[in-house]
Amino acid sequence: MRRDAHIFRRLAHEIRPFAWLIAGCFVVAILATPLTLLTPLPLKLMVDSVLGGDRLPGFVAAVVPDALEQGGSLLVFVAALFAGVAVASQLQELAQTVLQTYTGEKVVLRFRSKLFQRSQRLSLMYHDRVGTADSTYRVIEDAKSIQYIATDTLISLITALATLVGMIVVTFMVDWQLALVAIAVIPLLAVLSLRFRRRLRKRSREVKRLESGALSVVQEVLTSLRLVKAFSQEDREHERLYARASDGMVARIRLALEKAQYGLAIGSLVGLSGGLVLFMGVRRVQAGAMTLGDLLLVMGYLSQLYAPIKTMAKKAGSIQGHLASAERTFGLLDEEPEVPERPGARAISRARGAVAFCGVSFSYEPGRPALDGVSFAVAPGQAVGIAGHTGAGKSTLTNLLIRLYDPTSGRIELDGVDIRDYRLADLRAQFSVVLQDPVLFSSSIAENIAYSRPDATSHEIEDAARAAGAHDFIAELPEGYDTNVGERGMRLSGGERQRISLARAFLKDAPILILDEPTSSVDVRTEGVILEAMRRLMVGRSSFMIAHRLSTLEVCDTRIELADGHMVAADSSDGLLASGGRALEARGRGTAGHMTGQAPTGSPTR
Repeated sequence: MRRDAHIFRRLAHEIRPFAWLIAGCFVVAILATPLTLLTPLPLKLMVDSVLGGDRLPGFVAAVVPDALEQGGSLLVFVAALFAGVAVASQLQELAQTVLQTYTGEKVVLRFRSKLFQRSQRLSLMYHDRVGTADSTYRVIEDAKSIQYIATDTLISLITALATLVGMIVVTFMVDWQLALVAIAVIPLLAVLSLRFRRRLRKRSREVKRLESGALSVVQEVLTSLRLVKAFSQEDREHERLYARASDGMVARIRLALEKAQYGLAIGSLVGLSGGLVLFMGVRRVQAGAMTLGDLLLVMGYLSQLYAPIKTMAKKAGSIQGHLASAERTFGLLDEEPEVPERPGARAISRARGAVAFCGVSFSYEPGRPALDGVSFAVAPGQAVGIAGHTGAGKSTLTNLLIRLYDPTSGRIELDGVDIRDYRLADLRAQFSVVLQDPVLFSSSIAENIAYSRPDATSHEIEDAARAAGAHDFIAELPEGYDTNVGERGMRLSGGERQRISLARAFLKDAPILILDEPTSSVDVRTEGVILEAMRRLMVGRSSFMIAHRLSTLEVCDTRIELADGHMVAADSSDGLLASGGRALEARGRGTAGHMTGQAPTGSPTR
């Protein structure tokens, strides 16, 4: 119960900006109570006053002119009252539906945006561990829980409570003995609700987990469809999804059975109570203690009395699924970024480009270091080639440089300052990245190039494309720069995608460049074009180029080689030693063996 209270407090905090809209929903919803109380009244008036000839009840006679009690006028009035109450009830329901839908969509839109923003801020380590499908499910599906709880469940519960109180008061006014019998079922329903609460919450959590797992299979297959087709594994993947989805189906059936048992217990208790009231009411009519009209009125109110009781009991059960979703969404919001921005982090406009790795170690998993005690330094404007076999730690090194991860130990400096002391956005603004598998979005070529600078003009975009050697093939396309590249750029060749990625880097004009095997998946002719563009891009920038082929690294001033997370070799050209070697050597005296992969013996001076 404490946990539920904590969740409700957090939900209240999330919906606070929409307090006036939600208050409006409550006002409109509460109008249902007097309309519900009026619903059985025309039937009583018809039986007792129109057909039975009795005088109108005092509270009705006080608002009805005496003339209406003569002749057929009373019948017309009662019929009009019946129709008026019905129409007013429909209008109230329409207004409630529209307002609740509008409010709910506004609430869930804000909450979903907050979850999406949080999921983007979390480090790659979190998404590597949990999987993107789980975060997707929480953002898209679990986020709806706030709408169901705030604008559906809670409003329904409060409206039902108000209606219940009104019904109890009116029923007591008509016949207090029958009223006591009718409300005796409420404590039993409360006990029943508490009994089923944990079981329904547990089943709901299981359903969410399994549905998220099935979504991960769909996401993996559709994003790797070429590989699936190439190995003719469609049937295998179908069976994998079917197995995951079957587990989810079984869990949903179990949840449905729990809800059905809960509903059966509620309906049975309410039915037994209603039968007992009917039995006692008939006995009281036969004894002359109440009129037939009064009994019909009580039974009419009784049906209306049990409706909010059943609503409250069922909502108390269904809310468990929404609370399970709310737990998952708050779990995402509570995740601490593994690459946090330090309080008072310093700004940086444009770096000079001096980079130093000082005894840097990093592990994706405990006991399995991806980098171990790596130390080297790069002067501004110099190019470093990084070689090594697959899994040696090359990409990890550059991922640490742009703070996709933080070192397990050691430090990385930019212009003599630990990169963890910079604002994250400012730090990453210093880098242009060209990946082995270029990432393009399903939009136009111009939008993909301008992704690094959304405010760029068409002239600047074209200049960047020319510098990257991409303008000519773009100009030959039917729609030119407005050509949609398709999902992940699959309407273009690998070389064309890579040149667009280079154009993006040219447009950003960052002081530090990271080239992660940019020519590994292109032919020799295209490689020459890309290398020429890269040479132009590297001019005046500190550059880190990862490549398997040593010939690709010939454009670099120095090369380092990694093996099993250690730096095993390094060499520098005369140009590097002449321009930046003295600074590196001076730094090396404080970080002994910095070009041999040994950890520094002391902290570097700033």
